Amino acid sequence: MSVAPASARRPERGDVWLIETTLLVLVAIVLAVATVNDLARQVGTNHRLIADLRTWRHYTGHDYHNISIDQETLGANTQREALCGNTSAGAPGAKTQICLAIWGPVLDGMRTVHGGWYLPPYVEDVRAKRYGCFGSGVEGICPR
Repeated sequence: MSVAPASARRPERGDVWLIETTLLVLVAIVLAVATVNDLARQVGTNHRLIADLRTWRHYTGHDYHNISIDQETLGANTQREALCGNTSAGAPGAKTQICLAIWGPVLDGMRTVHGGWYLPPYVEDVRAKRYGCFGSGVEGICPR
């Protein structure tokens, strides 16, 4: 392989290099913006979920660590979560569970409980199995 002098190169090669470099820089900028956006969204979500766990523990008076967090029951992408945990000590789901509907801004490390329901042991959180519903935030998600 021989290296040709600069004067022997074709001028359109410089144009191709410029276009390729510009495209690579644009792709890098788009990826950087997408990464920063995703990280910011994830940090906000984590902050909210930590506040949800603290709210559940404060509301129930139980310092349990196996609490399920459902972000789909109250609507995906609504920043409304349903947190379920045992009402007494035991394996996750082995005892009656209390589920809290939580949403709103994080204030003093906690969020607002808008309602909730109870679940019998060893059942999935489905509408037909919920009982003892309370609060205004559970309309339409608890059986009548």
